[in-house]
Amino acid sequence: MPVAVGPYGQSQPSCFDRVKMGFVMGCAVGMAAGALFGTFSCLRIRMRGRELMGGVGKTMMQSGGTFGTFMAIGMGIRC
Repeated sequence: MPVAVGPYGQSQPSCFDRVKMGFVMGCAVGMAAGALFGTFSCLRIRMRGRELMGGVGKTMMQSGGTFGTFMAIGMGIRC
């Protein structure tokens, strides 16, 4: 299979590289959203200190993983 060459002679990223990039971008966006929503929901139920950090961290990881997975699937479909 021939390698696609873009402008200025550089090669295009492989499909696996695109899927990885989609996961990383989705994870970053999901973690940012998780930080906002997690902080709000934990403060709403009056969490403080270590409990607050654990709750926000858990929400960030969950939303980052979920959104990253869906972005990786979307990038895989586009390949």
